[in-house]
Amino acid sequence: MPDNSRENPQNQKEETRLQAFLAHCGVASRRASEKIILDGRVTVNGNVVTELGTKVTPKDTVCVDGKKVSLEEKKRYVLLYKPLGYVCTQSDEKGRPCAVDILKESYKERLYNVGRLDMFSHGAIIFTNDGDFAARLSHPSAEIEKEYIVESSLPLPRYLAEDFKKGVRVEGVFYKAKDAEELNSHRMRVVLVEGKNREIRRVFENAGVSIRNLCRVRIGNIELEDLEPGQFRELNEREVQGLLKLCKN
Repeated sequence: MPDNSRENPQNQKEETRLQAFLAHCGVASRRASEKIILDGRVTVNGNVVTELGTKVTPKDTVCVDGKKVSLEEKKRYVLLYKPLGYVCTQSDEKGRPCAVDILKESYKERLYNVGRLDMFSHGAIIFTNDGDFAARLSHPSAEIEKEYIVESSLPLPRYLAEDFKKGVRVEGVFYKAKDAEELNSHRMRVVLVEGKNREIRRVFENAGVSIRNLCRVRIGNIELEDLEPGQFRELNEREVQGLLKLCKN
């Protein structure tokens, strides 16, 4: 499994940076944990801490939003087929269903999503409590391929796939697919490595095409295969190592 020996509180008796400690507790990735600290949501031994350089040990009492967090011994790597209508967040102020809630009955660990899928898209998304793994996969420099099948309401413009591969500028933002292939008059396969916000939707809308269905079928070496919406499975060690080897960072 991923090498967590670098500043891993389970492998060290000395002090560890607070954001690294939170990541190993399954709170969030290190980068996301930094924001949680800066927002004043973390206490150490009863005191609010907002300094990123703060060091802690496993003996300290660390709380996030008033709830104590502790090191999780088992690292989880879960592939979920996110159904339509679910959002990728730990909780939603609008009361919409959260994808992570599908996993809560099966896992006691605090899992969080690696990357996102918008509410109106469905398909593959990975959940973990391994902050280092999440940070590596989600960073743009990793250039992990994500493959989508897109279905349109009307026939696709004949030039759209080639334009997407060459690069399209929409409202000042440049979007470029690693690969795009028209499967038939209403279906296209798209492979992205950057994953900018709503990238496929914006490129299609710019071409005057309405998307009827958008499904992510692959993340790196991990495919949905026979999973149905709402179903999930754990990744094995070979699959996790395969994902990490694909990371260019």
